Amino acid sequence: MGEKFRLMKGNEAIAEAALRAGCRFYAGYPITPQSEILEYMSANMAARGGVFIQGESEIASMSMLWGAAACGERVMTSSSGPGYDLKQEGISYLASYNLPAVLVDVMRYGVGDGEITEGQDSYWEAVRGGGHGDSRQIVLTPASVQECANLTYLAFDLAEKYRTVVIILSDGGISQMIEKVVLPEEKEHDKDKFDWAIKGYKEKDEPKVKVTNLDRSMNYEAYDCMMRDKFKEMHDNEQRWEEFRVDDADLVLVAYGISSRVCKSAVRRARMQGMKLGLIRLISAWPYPEKAFKNLPDSVKGLVSVEMSLSAQMGQDLCLASRFSLPVYAYLTSKYVPKTQGIVDYCKRVLEGKEKELEVY
Repeated sequence: MGEKFRLMKGNEAIAEAALRAGCRFYAGYPITPQSEILEYMSANMAARGGVFIQGESEIASMSMLWGAAACGERVMTSSSGPGYDLKQEGISYLASYNLPAVLVDVMRYGVGDGEITEGQDSYWEAVRGGGHGDSRQIVLTPASVQECANLTYLAFDLAEKYRTVVIILSDGGISQMIEKVVLPEEKEHDKDKFDWAIKGYKEKDEPKVKVTNLDRSMNYEAYDCMMRDKFKEMHDNEQRWEEFRVDDADLVLVAYGISSRVCKSAVRRARMQGMKLGLIRLISAWPYPEKAFKNLPDSVKGLVSVEMSLSAQMGQDLCLASRFSLPVYAYLTSKYVPKTQGIVDYCKRVLEGKEKELEVY
């Protein structure tokens, strides 16, 4: 018999996978369309012996996360839209102290504050390091409920491997859909295994709390070299993507999340009509999967970024990843999930020379 599966929402799969990965501290605040994560943690954390806190705000919950992470706990928070904006200073503090943590951003539509409908408008905010300062975070982009579970489970290991923040960049479509999922195995996390974690001491002549190398005890030159080396290691080793029908494609669609699912249907439909489309689906948004574009077939005439944004946020990284070696176009649908035939029709116009290349605003 195969592994048992459950029917779950994407948000529920994220929460359950976090618990199974050993997450024992969650602090957050409700906001659509991620509130099921908070609700699931509230209902199930105590049974695992962990701590759930609904903070009085996103800022407060983020500060709590920082404290628990410094003690070596596996920690997570989640938000969306303007709530995710409020977490940026906390992300900067986590980055400056090299603390591992997992953050979930379930994107929604926005110009500024935006609406509660699904969208993909937090891309820049997630992949450009968030708050003030010079930092990079690994950003993973699930495209199914199964990947919501798998990538969340993986995120905790990556966070500790690199002592970094890992962001699960989901969207309202993926997080609200219900699919079958095989959940990962349950494991416990030993918060005392890290030599950098803050620990209490029992001897009366010792300080109550000892801070080891959480502070910047090295000089700035050494610190900068250490951080650059870490960013390079993440960039070189953690690029993730999926290729679909790329080998003989005339145009290659590039997408992530809910948009990538529609793109797969568009590739199939286009090929039934005699048009050779392919797809590169991002699994990591940072590091951006540059390696996927190094050996494209000679048949490829252009790349098409398909995303739910106004400004081709991901398309700009696509230009950089392809080294401007191919024309880049953008099919942008704002707060509406792209439609299969809409993508096919757009690509037909591209091949006919009727669409302009992407303009970067």
